[in-house]
Amino acid sequence: MFNLISPAQAQSTGGMLGGFDYMSLMPLIFIFVAFYFFMIRPQQKKMQAQRDMLNAISRGDQVVTAGGIIGTVVKVVSDSEILLEIADKVQVRLIRGMITENLTPKSQASQASQASQGSVRGSPEPSKVSVKKKLVPVKKKPVASVKKSVSSIKKTVAPVKKAAPKKV
Repeated sequence: MFNLISPAQAQSTGGMLGGFDYMSLMPLIFIFVAFYFFMIRPQQKKMQAQRDMLNAISRGDQVVTAGGIIGTVVKVVSDSEILLEIADKVQVRLIRGMITENLTPKSQASQASQASQGSVRGSPEPSKVSVKKKLVPVKKKPVASVKKSVSSIKKTVAPVKKAAPKKV
């Protein structure tokens, strides 16, 4: 009277008596493997590189914070905190995780770590490593030449005459 299984479903087993088709899981397994190699694994490598960069920060390194501030590491206070100089005699305490990039070249960073191997990490002893800043001279125009150029511009621009108001 009531047929619970249609004849088409009954014939679809194709000789397998109540067995499970493992080939139906292959697309799901393939998708998982693709996600691992294209998304999860590269993210783990990126996180490990960030952790290594943060652990390698030492005194004298020039770094960029998450807010875009560029400064020089003055002192490593603890494993999670550093003292950063962002301008002359302007120092801020910063959580180590807020550093996004180390601008110090690797060769200079390795010299800095070799120079500070004798001292305890975060000690207030001055380091022998100095960051060299390249200053570019700015060419300034003499005041007289600026005045001449302003007066020549005034001469070339025709004065605008005001129109007389119309009487109604």
